[in-house]
Amino acid sequence: MNSASHKILRGDSMQNSAENSQLLQSLMNKLSPADQARVKSLLSDRKACEKILNTPEAQDVIRRFKGGK
Repeated sequence: MNSASHKILRGDSMQNSAENSQLLQSLMNKLSPADQARVKSLLSDRKACEKILNTPEAQDVIRRFKGGK
C-alpha cells in the first residue's frame, strides 16, 4: 500500500491534492478497464456521487475511516 493509503487507514487528513490523485490512480489501476470506465463515469456525475455517499453504507465506511465505530 502506498503512503496515501496508509494515511486514509490511519484517519490522517489528505490535504495534498497530489496525494489524492496518486491514491485514486493507484486504486484505478487495480480495476478492469470496464470497471475503470464505470468509476470515471460515476465520478463525473456529482448527483450520482452524492447519492452514493449519502447511503447508510457509505456513511458507515466514512465514519470508520474517521475513527468512529
